[in-house]
Amino acid sequence: MVSSASSPSSPDRVLNAGILGATGTVGQRFIVLLAQNPMFRIHSLGASERSSGRQYSQAAKWKMSELMPQEIRDVVVKPCDPTHFEGCDVIFSGLDASVAGDIEKAFMETDFAVFSNAKNYRMVSNVPLCVPVVNTDHYSLIAAQRAHYGMKRGFIVTNSNCSTSGLVVPLKALQDSFGPLKRVIVTTLQAISGAGYPGVASLDILDNIVPLISGEEPKMEAEVLKILGGLNDSATACAPLPDLKVSATCNRVPVVDGHTECVNVEFSGTPPSIDDVKKCLREFTCEAQAIGCYSAPKQVMVVTEEEDRPQPRLDRNAGEGMAVTVGRIRECPAFHVRFTLLVHNTVLGAAGASILNAEYAAKKGFI
Repeated sequence: MVSSASSPSSPDRVLNAGILGATGTVGQRFIVLLAQNPMFRIHSLGASERSSGRQYSQAAKWKMSELMPQEIRDVVVKPCDPTHFEGCDVIFSGLDASVAGDIEKAFMETDFAVFSNAKNYRMVSNVPLCVPVVNTDHYSLIAAQRAHYGMKRGFIVTNSNCSTSGLVVPLKALQDSFGPLKRVIVTTLQAISGAGYPGVASLDILDNIVPLISGEEPKMEAEVLKILGGLNDSATACAPLPDLKVSATCNRVPVVDGHTECVNVEFSGTPPSIDDVKKCLREFTCEAQAIGCYSAPKQVMVVTEEEDRPQPRLDRNAGEGMAVTVGRIRECPAFHVRFTLLVHNTVLGAAGASILNAEYAAKKGFI
């Protein structure tokens, strides 16, 4: 096998990044975040045959509120083929799931470190499904994944569905502090940017709420169990939580960015007080903070006492979009505790999570 990936890096070296699906909305968010991140240099942009061979400014319909970085405007878009990404240390994939599977596997098999937003490999037992402020311990699976595919340096790490990313952060804190959770009910109010571009038709979403996001509910219910679970004894596969029951109802609402989620939690044991819940969430920390990852938020969760918060327009950029805001924490007459959370669906819920995953991997010597 001929490897196109560059040599292993030191934790302090600037890493060359390739972006797959660079013209889409997730790819555009990757560009915005990477352009201001000192750990990475945008090296190569890949997209479909329709876009390849064109300058990026001509190939992409730019939809970010931030201006397109000047340095990438004239970059020529490449086909999403590993032979065109020689010199890249890391590959970020914003590809649609309809094409991501074979392309991401080809990059991994060419010994690239691949960080994917797509759903294709999330539930594969030896692939870390990692929300980087929650379960970086699952990186132990990379050795087993490399052994399984015969790779020396290549691997795939996925981040979760955008709505899952916000939910598992407070659940992880509660599980660690107060023991196993028994039941969770979550109702989401999800922003239209989660559907990509052109996304939801204006006649469907203006003055309206759509009470269905196809496939979203089973993804949330399964991903939570994998993320909050552990590994088997040999650290070769994930061991999803066997007893936690999660029920999700997902709705699309006329908000541009920021997923709001209303959550009810029942504990397996004696429930904590509301004051203890608030303290637990405020004080929760993660390994990415401890080792100095650039994108790690100073505070993983922002706990608000204002009775009408969080709100998407006011709170989605907490921690530069990498923090989860939690409010309305109160007792639940049916379960034990209920609260409302907000997560920026294209930052911690998508591109930002992949970038922090890569920062962590570099710091820990996986890249």
